[in-house]
Amino acid sequence: MALGKYSRVDGRKSSSYCSTVTIVVFVALCLVGVWMMTSSSVVPVQNSDVSSQGKTSDATTQVSESKESSNGGSESNNNAGDESNPTDEGKSKQFEDNPGDLPEDATKGDASVSQEENNSNSQQTESTTEVKQEEKSTEQNEETGDSKSETQSESGIDNSDGKKIEDKDSEAGEKNENKSVGEETEEGSDEKKSVENPGELNEKKDQEVDQGSDEKADGQKKDQSSNEVFPSGAQSDLLNETTTQNGAFSTQASESKNEKETQKSPESDKESRYTWKVCNSTAGPDYIPCLDNLEAIRSLRSTKHYEHRERHCPDNPPTCLVPLPEGYQRSVEWPTSREKIWYHNVPHTKLAEVKGHQNWVKVSGEYLTFPGGGTQFKHGALHYIDFIQQSIPDIAWGKRTRVILDVGCGVASFGGYLFDRDVLAMSLAPKDEHEAQVQFALERGIPAISAVMGTKRLPFPSRVFDVVHCARCRVPWHIEGGKLLLELNRLLRPGGLFVWSATPVYQKLPEDVEIWEAMKKLTKAMCWELISKTKDRVNAVGVAVYRKPMDNECYEQRSEDAPPLCQGSDDPNAAWNVPLQACLHKAPVATSERGSQWPESWPARLSKSPYWLLSSQVGVYGKPAPEDFTADYEHWKHVVKNSYINGMGINWSTVRNVMDMRAIYGGFAAALRDLNVWVMNIVSVDAPDTLPIIYERGLFGIYHDWCESFSTYPRSYDLLHADHLFSKIKTKCGLPAIVAEVDRILRPEGKLIVRDKVEAVTELESMFKSMHYEIRMTYSKDKEGLLCVQKTMWRPKEVETLTYALA
Repeated sequence: MALGKYSRVDGRKSSSYCSTVTIVVFVALCLVGVWMMTSSSVVPVQNSDVSSQGKTSDATTQVSESKESSNGGSESNNNAGDESNPTDEGKSKQFEDNPGDLPEDATKGDASVSQEENNSNSQQTESTTEVKQEEKSTEQNEETGDSKSETQSESGIDNSDGKKIEDKDSEAGEKNENKSVGEETEEGSDEKKSVENPGELNEKKDQEVDQGSDEKADGQKKDQSSNEVFPSGAQSDLLNETTTQNGAFSTQASESKNEKETQKSPESDKESRYTWKVCNSTAGPDYIPCLDNLEAIRSLRSTKHYEHRERHCPDNPPTCLVPLPEGYQRSVEWPTSREKIWYHNVPHTKLAEVKGHQNWVKVSGEYLTFPGGGTQFKHGALHYIDFIQQSIPDIAWGKRTRVILDVGCGVASFGGYLFDRDVLAMSLAPKDEHEAQVQFALERGIPAISAVMGTKRLPFPSRVFDVVHCARCRVPWHIEGGKLLLELNRLLRPGGLFVWSATPVYQKLPEDVEIWEAMKKLTKAMCWELISKTKDRVNAVGVAVYRKPMDNECYEQRSEDAPPLCQGSDDPNAAWNVPLQACLHKAPVATSERGSQWPESWPARLSKSPYWLLSSQVGVYGKPAPEDFTADYEHWKHVVKNSYINGMGINWSTVRNVMDMRAIYGGFAAALRDLNVWVMNIVSVDAPDTLPIIYERGLFGIYHDWCESFSTYPRSYDLLHADHLFSKIKTKCGLPAIVAEVDRILRPEGKLIVRDKVEAVTELESMFKSMHYEIRMTYSKDKEGLLCVQKTMWRPKEVETLTYALA
């Protein structure tokens, strides 16, 4: 234009044709330049997007956004939905062995890479059109807002660096993503999980990969996820325990609003209704409800047979919490605990004053120490154990002899050192003037129960103990027709040994001689053979060893029927609150009957199905009994290895005393064999009687009714395991009482593992939260739940008005 004006000023004429051509060429060059500049500004965006795919997932949307603005964004979204599924499947397999390599968004980004590569040519072809559209829509964008930026904001992406924009739209997007995480479970399953430490369970691998699934897969599983059962009353607390699993729980209610309200509100109400008080008992921190029932003890007609030391449970089991001793601290770990424990954990010194000279227990600063002695083995239990082995080589500690009963155990040093010989000792002693002797044993990490040989059978099956031991146990075996010794006869295996090292064996005082003569007569009438009577020169004690017969030949040849044989209707296995009888049970005759053969040597007996389990018998789980036994063992080995040991974050070096509250075949205890723990297996009185199987495999246990308190001191166990116990018992006696009992026998920092129906797990979770327990893990699948909680030092401030008085 300037050139034309200058020509006219000079008065020169030029051809209109040339002017027109010049102008057209100039304009064309300008347009080409503008086009080239604009094209160069678009292409790098695409290139930078492709190069950054591995760094951020949402960055892959930057190139396609301009196409979405012109075409409504529907075609691109549809293509992404169609192509992401196969990619996600491939990525899921890729990352199963490497969980946590990529975050959720990165998985989505990988799914869209193939789409970007397939569409890259079409995007480049359309770049010129996009530029023209941008030029034409500039004014419109200024008036209505940049639609492209709005689209990017919804995706949570900033153009410059790919960071998420924290606005309401992005928050909504995150909620939608979380919703898909909750829905993306394995097909055909309902599951929920919360763990204290992310990565503790292998199942988290699949869940993290599933978080990358797109909306199409989300829609396919929407109906399935609506059936998931989660303990929604505790969701908010669970979300605080893990950052990686929030999405699995936060929007479960959106799948079924009504279900959330029906679950959450009642659970919240339940948690608020759980109020706990400290027990108001004269026994204080040592309260055992069934042994400290003063009201029942006062009503006894006689205490001649130690009736006051037997169980007398209150009609209504307590729901209070036992206080902690002042200064209580975490127990000393095994094996150091065998030699010393914290004084403040069991603050009793009377036994040290009375028995200190016999090396039972001594006070040493802030510790109570145990030199390893006893009344009959002042110079150490190990010497005494080896002396018995030398006297009776057939006893074969840890091979032929695996499970023994130690009556009147004191502080259980005998059982504590038998661990060195691979022998399990069930130690028992009454709660009597030898204060806290069983409590000392348990605090040391040695198995023991509070029990007395009084008027009732001990809660064990017949013919299960390889050896019964009594070292000056102060039990009058010879009186009343030998009723108490006949109870030992019931418990001993045919061919089993009774080891007796009381004073009548080696002293010549008139009373001792009288007792020895009475025992000679009684044991002969019972067909017990005295196979050894020796004297330990080091400890200056004598040891007599008797053997129970393997058959009935001796019984049939007796000249006198005293003690008499038990009637055929007398079941020797009946042991729960059954009165003692002064009679002899016959030995089993049939080769397939339990007790007719000695078990396999340890440790072969642990894993081998007992010879008397027949294929014609139906097991607890419905299979032939031997197959049932094997399947149970394999199941618990798998669970213990993959979940309990490696998946729950439990420091097993701090675990010593373990209880299986609902043992079947003892598979859980057997699976823990390689750990430095012992397991008290509980078989409920109303459950199939599988306790003889547990003993046959070289383990031990006891019958119990969980509507009553267990015969142990408070703070006895490091870990309790309950497999489908609570759902079975809640209708019988209610959960608060058994939960209070769990709290009583569990040590602070001790763990409870519950496997049960999800409804029971949900209720228990709320109850333990109200007791300030730490919820370490929850997991549910197919209406079955898993819960792991840890007891804390918390105790209620309010004390019950009802007083539980100590006898």
